[in-house]
Amino acid sequence: MAEKIVIIGGVAAGPKTACHAKRLMPDAEFTIIDQDSLISYGGCGIPYYVAGDVADEDELRKTSFHMTRNEDFFLTAKGVNVRTLTRATAIDRKQKCVHVEHVETGKKDSIPYDKLVITTGSKPFILPIPGANLAGVYSISDLHKAIDIKKQLATGKVGKAVVIGGGAIGLEMAEAFADLWGCDTSVLEFMPQLLPRIVDPWFSTMLVKHMESMGVDIYTDEGATEIVAGDDGRACKVITANRTLECDIVIMATGVRPRSELAEEAGLLVSPFGIVVNDRLQTSDPNIYSAGDCIEVTHMVSGQKFMAPLGSLANREGRIVGDNLAGIPTTYPGAMGSFIMKAFERCIGATGLSLESAKAAGFDADAAITVSSDRAHFFPTEAKIPLQIVFDKRTRRVLGVQGFGPMTDAVLTRIDASAALIAKEGTIDDFSLCEMAYAPPFATALDALNTAANVADNMQMGRQHNVSVPDFMDWMADQASQPDWVALDIRHPNEIDPFKQKFGDTWVPLVYNEVREKYKTLPTDKKLIIICDAGTRSYEIQIFLNSVGYTNTLVLGGGFNIIKRLEPDWWPNK
Repeated sequence: MAEKIVIIGGVAAGPKTACHAKRLMPDAEFTIIDQDSLISYGGCGIPYYVAGDVADEDELRKTSFHMTRNEDFFLTAKGVNVRTLTRATAIDRKQKCVHVEHVETGKKDSIPYDKLVITTGSKPFILPIPGANLAGVYSISDLHKAIDIKKQLATGKVGKAVVIGGGAIGLEMAEAFADLWGCDTSVLEFMPQLLPRIVDPWFSTMLVKHMESMGVDIYTDEGATEIVAGDDGRACKVITANRTLECDIVIMATGVRPRSELAEEAGLLVSPFGIVVNDRLQTSDPNIYSAGDCIEVTHMVSGQKFMAPLGSLANREGRIVGDNLAGIPTTYPGAMGSFIMKAFERCIGATGLSLESAKAAGFDADAAITVSSDRAHFFPTEAKIPLQIVFDKRTRRVLGVQGFGPMTDAVLTRIDASAALIAKEGTIDDFSLCEMAYAPPFATALDALNTAANVADNMQMGRQHNVSVPDFMDWMADQASQPDWVALDIRHPNEIDPFKQKFGDTWVPLVYNEVREKYKTLPTDKKLIIICDAGTRSYEIQIFLNSVGYTNTLVLGGGFNIIKRLEPDWWPNK
C-alpha cells in the first residue's frame, strides 16, 4: 500500500518537500493542504510587485518555465495532490490523521497520514495599539494583501504612507511607495537603528542617510502609539510620542511569529522561536517533520536558537525533509540568517553575527572595517564598498561580515563567500587566503574580502590599533571630551584644508608622503588619530611612527570613506 504523506502549508517549504520527496518516492501519495486559495508563491517578491519591478502578481506564482503553480500544475506536472481553501484544525497523533475544514463551505473532513510535515510558516506581529485593525492598515502576510495595496496605489488613493518597522520588509515597502508611486513616505522604528541586531549602527546609518536622500523620512528610537481613523473609517494618522504623521496607508512590518499553534495543540514540543526539531527536522513525534518559518533554528555561529523567516532557508529545509522522508539520512546544521536587501541605488547585506550580537553572545569580539574598490580601480564602473569583518580576538574565528555598496553584485558576492567560510568556522587566515575569481571588470587582484581579513589580522596580532567609529564620532561631536586627542590628517592638502580651518589646533596636517621626513614636527604629548580615505595609508604611517617612538596613535578604520557616508553634522561646509 502506498505511503501517505500529508503536508500542512503550501507556500515555500511545503511544496519543496512534496516535489523533492515525490521524485525520491514516486509510489508515495502526497497531499498538500493550505487554507489560502493562492499557494507556492514567492513571498519575498511582494515588495517588488508593489514597486512595479514585477508587473503581475501571477509572476510570483510561476515557475522559471512560465507555468503557474496551482492545484492543476502540482497534480499533472508533479503528481502531488493539493487541497486549497482547506484549513487544518487539529492533528490526531494517535489516529494519525489531520482534521480539516473547508474555508468557504465549513465542511469537515479527516485526512490520514503515515508521515506528516508541518510547514505552516509565520504570521505577522500586530502591534497592540489602538487602531491597529483599521481599514488601510496592512501587514505583508500574503499575496491577497499585496494585490489590494497595489490596487490602492494604482487608483491614486495613496499619497502619504507610513511604514511601522525598520526591518528588511518595511524598508523594501518604503522604497516601493517612494520610488515608483512618488508617495510621501515615513518609516518608524522602535529600536535606535534600522535593521536592529542584523547590522551594526554605523552600517545602519549609511542606509538611513541614503534612504533620506531619496525622500524617505526615517524616525528611529520612536514607536507608534496609536493609529487614528478619518471620517471614512480608514487610517489617516499615526501617532508617536514625538509627532503625528498623516497617512493614506499604513504598513505594519513589525516582525513575524511562528505559526506553531497547531503543533502545540497536538502536544509537540514548541519554543518561543517555533516548533522544536532535531537535526533531521523531525519534531518530538518521529512521524512528524517540520520546516520553514515555523521551526526553531540553531544559529551556526552563536549556537543559540532563533527564528529565521527566509524563503531561501525554507526551500533548503524542505529538501532535507524530503530526503529523510525517503529514508536518506540528511542533517540540517542550522543557519546564520544571511541577508541582503536593495535600497534604491544601494544595497546592504550581512551574514553571521554583528559586533553587537557577537559581544552579547559572549564572544571576545572586535571588528575590522575597510573601504575597498569593488573592481579594479582603473575600471570605469569601479565603486567603493565598506566591509566589516567581526572576529573573535582569542581564536581568530570570523563571526560575521557586513557590506554596503552600489546596487550591483559586489556586496552579494562577498557576503555569499563569507557565509560559506563562516559556516565552516573559517578563521581570519581562511578569509585572507580565500581565492576569489579575478578580472578587472569584476574585482581587484587582492579582493576586498581578502583586504578586510588582512586588516583583521593586523588588529588581532596587535600590529594595528584602531579607534572605533562610535568613539571617533563622539570625539568629533565634543572634542573637549578628549583634550589629549588630535587628528593627524595625511590626505591631500585640498582635502585637509576645510577641516584644518574648522577645527584649528585639533587638526594636524601632514601629507602621507612627507611623514617620514617631517614626523618630528608632530606633537609628542597628544594621542594621534591617523586619518586617510580608507585606512590603508593610516596603518602604514602608524607602523612607521611606532618605529620612531610615536606609539600613542590610533587608526581610523575605513577612514573618511566611512565617515562621510554617515553625513555627520560637523562635516565642513554642511
